[in-house]
Amino acid sequence: MSFDRNSSAGYLIHHVARLFFEGLRKRIEPLGIVPGQFPALLALWQQDGQTQKELVEKLAIEQATMANTLNRMERDGLVVRKDHPTDGRAKVVCLTDKAKGIRDEAYSAASGVNDQLLVGFSQDERDLFIGFMQRIIRTNPKP
Repeated sequence: MSFDRNSSAGYLIHHVARLFFEGLRKRIEPLGIVPGQFPALLALWQQDGQTQKELVEKLAIEQATMANTLNRMERDGLVVRKDHPTDGRAKVVCLTDKAKGIRDEAYSAASGVNDQLLVGFSQDERDLFIGFMQRIIRTNPKP
């Protein structure tokens, strides 16, 4: 049996993901954030004041990973945890002014990476590519 990595969807997706990850890392590092924080920031920029549990569910990230990410984000001055308004046992994660202030630059950085890595694609090809990835995600529930 032989295996051609250049014909393997899994290998190619992993390689492409590394290209996007590294491109994003280089662009957002000057903003004081790292790619591992980016999904939580995207979710909080969309709706500030979510619980850790809500973020875990929304982002399909392990509880321990999210806890570590939020601890680092708190240490870096990007979020604060506040008492939940109705649940005395829970905390809500809120963006700081620092995190709110870098939102547009972070969005621009992510868009720039997408544009850079998809430069050889027509708009129709970009739409197909995104659609195929969305279908993979939609038809394969979280492991």
